[in-house]
Amino acid sequence: MKEFIKGANPYMPLWEHVPDGEPRVFEYNGEKRVFVYGSHDIEKDKYCGRNYVAWSAPVDDLTNWTYHGVCYETQYDSILYAPDVVKKGDTYYMYAAERCGSLVVVASSKCPWGPFENLKETKLGFDPGVLVDDDGKVYAYWGGCAAPCYIAEMEDDMATIKEGTLVSNPLGHSTCPWDPKDDGHISLIDAFFEASSPRKVMGKYVYIFSRRYEKPIPELGVFEPCNGFLSYRISDTPFGPFHDGGDISFNGGEILHDSEGLGTMTYRWGNNHGSIMEVNGKWYIFYHRQTGTNEYSRQAMLEPVDVAMGTDGKLYIGDIKYLNGEPVSSKPVEMTSQGPHINGLDARKWISAGYACHIYGSKKNAYIRPEYEQRDDISTPIVNITGGTTVGFRYLQFGNNAPKSVSIVLEKSIKGAVCVRVDSYRGRVIAYANTDENTKEITFELTSGVVGKHAVYFEFVSEDKEDTYTFDRFTFD
Repeated sequence: MKEFIKGANPYMPLWEHVPDGEPRVFEYNGEKRVFVYGSHDIEKDKYCGRNYVAWSAPVDDLTNWTYHGVCYETQYDSILYAPDVVKKGDTYYMYAAERCGSLVVVASSKCPWGPFENLKETKLGFDPGVLVDDDGKVYAYWGGCAAPCYIAEMEDDMATIKEGTLVSNPLGHSTCPWDPKDDGHISLIDAFFEASSPRKVMGKYVYIFSRRYEKPIPELGVFEPCNGFLSYRISDTPFGPFHDGGDISFNGGEILHDSEGLGTMTYRWGNNHGSIMEVNGKWYIFYHRQTGTNEYSRQAMLEPVDVAMGTDGKLYIGDIKYLNGEPVSSKPVEMTSQGPHINGLDARKWISAGYACHIYGSKKNAYIRPEYEQRDDISTPIVNITGGTTVGFRYLQFGNNAPKSVSIVLEKSIKGAVCVRVDSYRGRVIAYANTDENTKEITFELTSGVVGKHAVYFEFVSEDKEDTYTFDRFTFD
């Protein structure tokens, strides 16, 4: 019986909905693992939930995630927003954002997956991010778009702000049209929005955050205010001044470009939160994407990133361009289906439609339907697929032997056809089959060989502009 792909993008099981994940590498009982603690989208009609869960993976296999269960429950009968967890000495400290982020408490545990207990209230605020520096000093960063960001050093109790260290608005905060109150700070265009995450990289202090762009970014298909980015600024001290670095991640899916370089998004962007982490000698950006029709069923994603220091002392993070071996610029890394499967998803396993990073052309706004049943073989179908829709996966690995056929499972079908293409949504056709209302699972031969690593696209054809397909999963044989 065929296995289902696991640990792709999203890297947690498809039934899990953990956004805002701050990755941390902790060594516990002699083993190094990557831990992610996210706010938990289980309310379904609003952001987050009333508990945090812990997940981890060995540093040498980011496709193999273990669920450690609930590590913290709300102590104030409230919704919990994005947390952070750090280790100092032999103790793990969780900064839990109670009351939708308006009250931050710190809880502790001797185990990285909790339970986190012994609460202390703090004066920190929305989206706390914490840095334990090389000398043992601890710095907290926080803030949201309707208020400036802040930085402060913490006392040894990990809860109290050290007197005289509070710095206000070190980045400048973005405009916030739904909360335009004047708090005495000047709002900036294309600036800090939320999601503070301090890291130290190559001796530099890196402030990672969600940036809100007001200006168009035509090469990425952004023509409206957008905060789907994770960006960074750099300083030689934990308090700044910070200098602009660039953008690391954008969750708008594959970007299609026309002959003039204008971009088109193929996935519905939404808020973003996460950070970078060096894992087993490689750097990754951890972020999240949206599913469903709102921002209440987000899922954890990751991509490899490049990190390099220029001779001018500037730190480059993302998709870096080099000139004569010297980094000269960077841009956001691509959003993929493969995630930690850096050689591509095994094309001969079942691959859920829910791993798509390209959903384009639907007349009814096709989307990935969230599922919550905790099964190993769960698939998250794409619904509202009309004629002319393409669904893409970057990337699949076919190996050295070309497959002979492809099998597709449709939860709902209509009279039309499915066309399979490689490398581009308008690329070479390798298979084609007709469908009707009774087509649920169809296996059809490939008409052209394919080996190695390729992007794969399913084009759905129908003369009926109103009727829709529901695409569940596929595999090659």
